[in-house]
Amino acid sequence: MTAIKDAIVKDHRELEGYYNEIIHSMDRDHQERFGNQFTWELARHSVGEELVVCPAYEEYMGDKGALGHFPEHIKEEESRDMPAFEESLANAEEESQAFVPSRSHPSAGENPPFETVMGLLIAAFDHVADIFRKFPDKTISPTPSTK
Repeated sequence: MTAIKDAIVKDHRELEGYYNEIIHSMDRDHQERFGNQFTWELARHSVGEELVVCPAYEEYMGDKGALGHFPEHIKEEESRDMPAFEESLANAEEESQAFVPSRSHPSAGENPPFETVMGLLIAAFDHVADIFRKFPDKTISPTPSTK
């Protein structure tokens, strides 16, 4: 029978392997496949730890168990991880501006996925038309097409 530590370490090595496949590949299909595998394995691993390992830590280790590290985990997540995540989301939102229309198009529809497809098609026309539209002199990039 394998010790719990061996099983956890094995999972960690597998996760590191999938992670490395994602970040070291330039092939989008390869990245997507290993990204999906990574996500699935991480979810499985996390739930397993929450259902088996954490309760055992608390039961057998008392104050030295998992909850003793909880305040540190919270601080680290709030001070380091969440600000980095928010910055990434802000960058992603800003980058998405190149793919959205710069005008309202009510007749384009409101039902996904058609709304998304129509928005992507219409955005190209809007951005070309924006090049010929007049904006206030102090306007900073009203649309990505003017950058």
